[in-house]
Amino acid sequence: MAGHSKWKNIQRRKNAQDAKKGKIFMRHAKDIYTASKQGGGDTAKNASLRLAVDKAKADNMPNDNIDRAIKKATGALDGASFEEMTYEGYGPGGAAVIVHVITDNKNRTAAEVRSAFKKNDGNLGESGSVSFMFDRKGYIVIANEDGAIDEDDITLEALEAGADDITAVDDAYEIYTTPEAFHSVVKHLVESGLTIADSEVTLIPHNYSKLPEDEETKMLNLIETLEENEDVQDIHHNLEVTD
Repeated sequence: MAGHSKWKNIQRRKNAQDAKKGKIFMRHAKDIYTASKQGGGDTAKNASLRLAVDKAKADNMPNDNIDRAIKKATGALDGASFEEMTYEGYGPGGAAVIVHVITDNKNRTAAEVRSAFKKNDGNLGESGSVSFMFDRKGYIVIANEDGAIDEDDITLEALEAGADDITAVDDAYEIYTTPEAFHSVVKHLVESGLTIADSEVTLIPHNYSKLPEDEETKMLNLIETLEENEDVQDIHHNLEVTD
């Protein structure tokens, strides 16, 4: 894969979110709600829900919160009705940004997302204005902090499982799949005894954009502002984050 490691961007984001458990739980609840709404509340039959629940549990979200989100989606509880929306635009220096939200008030969320872009020298575009710069792929990270996993061995394992590509980064391996093969590849790797540090079906930029220091700072401020919005679920961008 061309460009800067996505894992570095994920690590930066996760470190910034460590002290925001309440907001993280809310985002997990919306993910679980949406997956349940689309595919039902049975994790054995709904792979998207199973993945959402696994991610919530990895962040120590209480089981009661998880069950409540599923029951709301399946009609077992009264609750707010959420709507999924996607915004596309450009950040400082022309970096591409895609923002995925789940909200119960689309007018409020649209205004807040627009304000975040405007305050950080960015601008929203129309649907499709930057999405052509990204591919939808399955993305899996295998941690290798102690260097114990041989690159040739895991490459063969990943390709045998049905992966398209694998890249070695400083302390991990990044594995890419088609969206359709994602769950079977995850299952194969887990059954092979490998520990998955992160996994999702996501948007991968064709190329990463390196900005001057002042514009990178503004771009990071834009990302942080969006991350603090409780309606924002995912932010995809092509910024190459420097050390």
